[in-house]
Amino acid sequence: MKARSDELQIFVCVIECGSISAAAEQVGQTPSAVSRTLSRLEAKLDTTLINRTTRRMDLTEEGKYFFEQAKGILDQMDELEERLSSRQKNPAGRLRINAASPFMLHAIVPHIEEFRGLYPDIQLELNSNDLIIDLLEQSTDIAIRIGTLSDSTLHARSLGCSPLHILASPAYLKQHGTPATVAELARHALLGFAQNEGLNQWPLRHEHGDRWPIQPAISASSGETVRHLALQGQGIACLSDFMTREDIRAGRLKVLLADANSGYRQPINAVYYRNSQLALRIQCFLDFIQGKLAEYASREFKG
Repeated sequence: MKARSDELQIFVCVIECGSISAAAEQVGQTPSAVSRTLSRLEAKLDTTLINRTTRRMDLTEEGKYFFEQAKGILDQMDELEERLSSRQKNPAGRLRINAASPFMLHAIVPHIEEFRGLYPDIQLELNSNDLIIDLLEQSTDIAIRIGTLSDSTLHARSLGCSPLHILASPAYLKQHGTPATVAELARHALLGFAQNEGLNQWPLRHEHGDRWPIQPAISASSGETVRHLALQGQGIACLSDFMTREDIRAGRLKVLLADANSGYRQPINAVYYRNSQLALRIQCFLDFIQGKLAEYASREFKG
């Protein structure tokens, strides 16, 4: 008996996810069904691919070789399907996108209806994570990352950039006053980030440079949490334009120290694992979101 493509897919998924239970959740099967598929595949090949215990699993030498070959076969199948789809000008299939909560909520979700209207055959799966994820472990096609990239193993496409604003609510300013200089920030409650110290370096010019380090009175791991704290008058925050533009326009947040702002803009990149030509469904989404960010930048430039 010959191995089937669905068996190859489950085997590769188990290795990439790191466990049978995680792979089972990914493919929508029970762990026992996934385990039976692996056993059936090993029986067909008459070799052990994975040494499994209750605590861990390790690829055998045969398993390592088979994984590389199976992955290549599946990639070729995906590429063939994408080429056929591309010829028909009809991008289709599941597209898994990961982004930090603020970007997902403010820069992606508002445009989903329009995207679905343009590409109804693309099945979107939207996941939010405020920490850096492993694209393979999470079976993610695209991850949107804000800030400077550090992982050189990933392919990246720049989607644009977003300015940072120093912000506070009218209620906070009424109670505590408005800082007129950068130095006066030391007398205010500042809102910062708990797991990314780089975000606690505000883009403000002063006599020693153009980055102002802060000591947060309240720290949070999510930019969306920091935004809500600022809206509730808990302090002054430094947040990206893409997530606060509507708050500023509506007067819910006021821009502070604009004259001292260094003008630094956070890079916005899409990262992905793909050594060959991008899948059409990925290309369509990246073009679409890049266009939306360009629209925002144009409106900002026009004032």
